[in-house]
Amino acid sequence: MKLKSFLPTLLALISVQCALAQPAPGLKKLAISDVKVTPSLLEAAKASGRATSIGRVTEALDGQLLDRMQNTRKFEIIGRSDMSSLLKEADFAGGKFQVSGVDYLLVTTIDDFQDQKETKNFAALGKTVDIRNVRFAAVAKIYEGATGKLIESANINLISSQPDDVSGNNAKSGDLSDSLLRSICKELAEKVAIRVADVVFPARVLSKLDKQVTLNRGEGSGVAIGQVWNVFAQGNELVDPDTGAVLGREELQVGRVRILQVNPKTSIAQIIDDTGIERLAVLRLPQESK
Repeated sequence: MKLKSFLPTLLALISVQCALAQPAPGLKKLAISDVKVTPSLLEAAKASGRATSIGRVTEALDGQLLDRMQNTRKFEIIGRSDMSSLLKEADFAGGKFQVSGVDYLLVTTIDDFQDQKETKNFAALGKTVDIRNVRFAAVAKIYEGATGKLIESANINLISSQPDDVSGNNAKSGDLSDSLLRSICKELAEKVAIRVADVVFPARVLSKLDKQVTLNRGEGSGVAIGQVWNVFAQGNELVDPDTGAVLGREELQVGRVRILQVNPKTSIAQIIDDTGIERLAVLRLPQESK
């Protein structure tokens, strides 16, 4: 192929790649701060010789948060290098984060971490098994970048157990090389990502056809086949008469749907109850199902 005839094709491919690299319209800019550890927990970890372990868990959660938030496909994620410079310019007056250039700031703090080994004797079987018990908790706070207003604070707690030699690692307590701690970091990061996405962009009905609806939630957003979601119609804004702050909107449950199919960006659900489901209705997963 001659260079002259090849150039238009090459330029077209470059244009397509550049277009794909641009954030989709409507995406909010989200800055993610480095995961912090409460001073008391850090001191306790140092005293027990687990400072290295808590550091490795923090690094793992850092990476998982970035991955899980990106996977929601709802935000333009601000890079860590940019985040550092933004925070240097941030105004922390009055205990508020005010960061120019971003819509939201996510601050996650680990406030509990226990990784212990328990030995159980099974006399009838003549066996002794070591059980890993991991307790992990964090507080995720979402701030408005322009005003520094705290718009959501969520406490997330996870407990997981596993026989110490299930994966053949025989890992020492607190060693992040085994699958248990990796999976619990990923689970916590996913719960944080889902909470942030729900606060900024509630799940909504995109379309309704006969006995099915399409949701604006897909893979990596907490939607799973078989889940039952409640559907709400929204009314007027609720304003606090004392402060004038907007507290949300009136909500009336108008139905329930069961997830049938999860696609990369959307999901399909079957209508179970319908007393007024319409396009743009809000969907919420019942608290006990989260």
